[in-house]
Amino acid sequence: MKGGYLMLVLWVSFFLKSEERAKPQGIDDCTFKGKKLYGRVKLVEYASEADIKVKIVNSFPDLKVQFVGSFPDECGQWKIVDSNEDLKVYITESFPDIKIQAVTSF
Repeated sequence: MKGGYLMLVLWVSFFLKSEERAKPQGIDDCTFKGKKLYGRVKLVEYASEADIKVKIVNSFPDLKVQFVGSFPDECGQWKIVDSNEDLKVYITESFPDIKIQAVTSF
């Protein structure tokens, strides 16, 4: 009985640790590497120009993103711009910093 309980405790602790690793640091406060994850966003052509690399997914995102035309002042609201950006984003299929899902509303 004790062996089964010990295995359960070890399994739960491993699961919790893997969940902590699965989510990138800073997403909870809507930042990543000191950059806010809302506001005016410029899509860049090269990964070296980007503040953050994202992968667009249909499920299990790190951040849900709503594309807006004005007032992108809540977490996950992005207004796509060509200049005066708050955040530069590179879209990739491999090795993203975070995964995003486009939504129409929160």
